[in-house]
Formats: sequence, structure tokens, C-alpha cells
Amino acid sequence: MAPSSAAPNSAAPSSAAPSSAASNAAIQARSGALGGLPSRADVVARYGGLRPQAWGLDLPGMVSRLPAAGRELALTFDACGGPGGRGYDRALIDTLRRWAVPATLFLNTRWIDANPSVVAELIADPLFEIGNHGTAHRPLSTSGRSAYGIAGTRDAGEVFDEVAGNHLRLTTLLGTPPRYFRSGTAHYDDIAVRIVGDLGETVAGFGVNADSGATASPAQVAAALLSAAPGAVVIGHLNHPDHGTAAGVAAALPQLLDRGSRFTHLP
Repeated sequence: MAPSSAAPNSAAPSSAAPSSAASNAAIQARSGALGGLPSRADVVARYGGLRPQAWGLDLPGMVSRLPAAGRELALTFDACGGPGGRGYDRALIDTLRRWAVPATLFLNTRWIDANPSVVAELIADPLFEIGNHGTAHRPLSTSGRSAYGIAGTRDAGEVFDEVAGNHLRLTTLLGTPPRYFRSGTAHYDDIAVRIVGDLGETVAGFGVNADSGATASPAQVAAALLSAAPGAVVIGHLNHPDHGTAAGVAAALPQLLDRGSRFTHLP
């Protein structure tokens, strides 16, 4: 996979993931009540002594492509939250609805906090699947690696905090656990990918970066979508209504549908 050189998510986290003893204890207690997730202590005991061997955007265990042959594409859009990232691109969502195109929407805790009524509306719409975009929008690392200047989680415990905090929030809102996780910046190490799996989710990668962290022009977004090969997972953003994502998607979707492209949620 060869993503754009621009960051897929550009907003820096406004605060670190939960790390106090009280916060961790609360997460562990709630995880037992919501699906029997491993505790933070379990994750630290299992992975705390391991050293990661790989780092990047596309690692084993991630879903970056649809498995079925045919003309399917999977559109995914991130909502990152934080300073400058709390907006809602209603025009983008209206376009998807107009053409009845399903998409997976990855919501960060901070964006959920800023947009409660919109979140309820999106959850109620069967056109959209809701994914986990983390608690504080951090790269998912067990050794403190950063991406695009955003500090990553520092160890297995902080990986747990970043995934489980929003997993539990979304489980409460959805009534069922989210199936997919995407970190802030979409960067991971191999140990972090395994931890996500232990917490009941699969890391969602991508093969086409449609809006380069919501910095691309409408023409660039449309060109990226029109270049997507069958089976591609496409990443974009739904939290920057003043940028080019919505207009680019609106220009590309009719052409893709005319070509016979079909759209699906992640498998």
C-alpha cells in the first residue's frame, strides 16, 4: 500500500489516554460488564515484555482490502475530534444518503463528546456502521513511537486505554461492541495490532487515501476515488466540512455507480 505523503489524520490529541489508577480500575470494571474484555492488567502481563518488530500503516492482521472479488469498494470516514477537528461534514453524509452508499464511520471519543445529537442520528441510520477511532486519537504503539508529530501510546497499558475506553463508550451507545478499530494517524506496531484483536476488534487499514487528512481539494478527492481498484478500502474524513472531501465525493460517486461499482461495509 502506498498512501499519500500527507497524514491521514492531522488533528493532534488534546490529552493523553486515561492513565490514572482510578481511570484504569473503572475501565477494567466496566470491561467485565460489557463483553468480558481482558483487563488492563491482563494485557500488560501478556504483552508488556514483548518488543515490537514492525511499525506502519499496513501490517499482518489488519483489513486493508475486501476479500471478495468483484466491483466492491468500502468507504470509511474518520471523525477525529480535538481542537480544529470537531466539525461535522453534513454535506458528505447527505451525499452518501442521496446515493444510498453505505460507509463505515470511525468516531473518536472527543468527537462523540462534541456531537452527541449527530452521533445518535448516525447510529440510527442503517446505512452506516460505526467504528472505534480511539479515545484520545493517538498512534497505537507499545514503545512510544509517534507519527506526523503526534505522540503515540507508550506501552501495552496505554494501548489498552486508547482502544478500550472508546470501545466501551461505543458499546454503550450502539448496544453492541464495535467490530473495527482505526487509530489516530492509522499507524500501529505489530504488538498493538494483536492487542486490538484481544479486545474484540480488527484494525481497519486502507488502500486508497481519498483526502490526505482532509487537506485535498475536491478534484484530488474525486481523482483518488475514481482511481480506486475493485476491493479497495478507502479512507476519508467527515469532520472538516470546510474542506474538499464532500464535494469530491459528490463528484465521484455518480461516475463510480455508472461504472457498476458497488459499495459495502467492511467485511
